[in-house]
Amino acid sequence: MSRVMLLVLLAAVPCAQAGAQAATLPLPAVEPTIAAHVSLPPSPQQVLAIPPALSTLLHDRVIAPASGREDRLQRLVEMIFDRNGMDLQYDADATYTVAETWQHRRANCLSFTLLFVTLARAAGIQARVQEVERVASWYQDAGALYSIGHVNAGIEVNGRAGTVDLDRNVLYDRQGPRPISDARALAHFYNNRGAAHMEAGELAQARAAFGAALQQDPAFTATLNNLGVLEARQGRLQQALERYTAALRISPRHAPTLANASALLLRLGDTRQAARLQQRLQNVRQGDPFVQYMLGSQAERNGDMARAIRSYRRAVRLYGSAHQFHFALARAYFLDGQPGQADVQLRRALELGGASSQARYQDKLDSLQRWRLRQASARVGR
Repeated sequence: MSRVMLLVLLAAVPCAQAGAQAATLPLPAVEPTIAAHVSLPPSPQQVLAIPPALSTLLHDRVIAPASGREDRLQRLVEMIFDRNGMDLQYDADATYTVAETWQHRRANCLSFTLLFVTLARAAGIQARVQEVERVASWYQDAGALYSIGHVNAGIEVNGRAGTVDLDRNVLYDRQGPRPISDARALAHFYNNRGAAHMEAGELAQARAAFGAALQQDPAFTATLNNLGVLEARQGRLQQALERYTAALRISPRHAPTLANASALLLRLGDTRQAARLQQRLQNVRQGDPFVQYMLGSQAERNGDMARAIRSYRRAVRLYGSAHQFHFALARAYFLDGQPGQADVQLRRALELGGASSQARYQDKLDSLQRWRLRQASARVGR
């Protein structure tokens, strides 16, 4: 996923929405001067280079024994995940080059996608990096995690297209995956590296990585936002505002930048413009089903079922085909003592969930039916 930094989050201020996009203004340049002791980020060629040992494994396990491209694709997946192959494991913080992924056998969605696309192309399979603007991922222990930015691999074999995603529990936005250039994929890589350096307090390395990202894609909003955070942390407030302004010219509804820019404007004393950006941010959140889901989840954890139901219902209205949202609404209705409404939403989740989710939702539906029968029996026995 492409990492974006939030410097400060403030409550919304009711005011008019800010003005329209002005995309023709120039973007501020990244300072090229880097201290001599700062290690430069890897070059694009180094990011995608296949180490000799991995190249040998690819030839022996995928290319040589395969009878066709479909066979190669299946063998490639097996080679990456089998214990006798790479035995690749997921690590959210592992933004690695292809060689580093091979060395550590760990990857996040970005590193996996770069690895998979690079190896697939070497095996003669048509592959590309794809980008999803917004996703939510479901994990058994952590619940749902909302993110802005996700990548996966798109493949085409014998005239048929498909998607290979490291995260099988991810819900895409309505637009779904969209093919992007290799340059933009590398911008994701350098941006993630820069964010990691910034979190570690390595600000010079962060600036170098962000500069590399903008060399690949000068209009990469996440990096412009992150540079704004970096400038603000170094006390360069006007430069930070320039970064945020450039990001919002490209993506006027980019929520992290709206939050950061409005907070900075308040700090600079421009309360009117800050209020406008806060109102725009509020509008963005109101129209984002993922944000509404997370608000519902927070309210549910706090025991406020009425608020949870309102947020979940809004998420369902905004994205009615997401079975996860219907299931969350069913759970909230059930906890609020409305089993009839819970039953309706569970059935809808079951219809939309597909084979992978049907068993889980059917179990929940059966449990709800048993609970209702017990309740009915208890009332008859009184």
